[in-house]
Amino acid sequence: MLNYYKQLLVLFFITTTLASCSKENINEEVKVYDQVAETKASYSYTEVELQILDDINEYRAELGLSQLQPIAEASIQAEDHTDYMIAKGEVSHDNFSNRYSELVVETGAKEVSENVAYGYRTADAVVKAWIKSEAHQKNIVGNYTNFGISVKEDSEGKYYFTNIFLAK
Repeated sequence: MLNYYKQLLVLFFITTTLASCSKENINEEVKVYDQVAETKASYSYTEVELQILDDINEYRAELGLSQLQPIAEASIQAEDHTDYMIAKGEVSHDNFSNRYSELVVETGAKEVSENVAYGYRTADAVVKAWIKSEAHQKNIVGNYTNFGISVKEDSEGKYYFTNIFLAK
């Protein structure tokens, strides 16, 4: 008989606990989800990064092309790649497919490309080098809407650059 009362008490406790943790309606869940979904990434651009963005937009304007808008998500991806190149000690497009996929998911991008470089000392020098290179220039004048940039210096004073373009 004592066992029967224990089972009833446990059943009552479980039922009360489950009921107290439930939501009143689905709108509470949706509101919580909406708050998380609206969070935006932010990125603080250095002077040289802003100069590169300006130089690329000036070049596009000379050709009658639309201005590209900086987007933090692309700059964050660019920064991660710049850190990777510095750690390896060489310029590369390694893992580009990962950056591409993440930007498609994060921003709704339909197309993504990138330019990389190292060793240049100024924004003007790296942008001019990209413009002289057919493949890099194609990205600069492509049908993109946004771009991101990262420029970092390694321990030996060499600068590494990652510039990501995307179309939304």
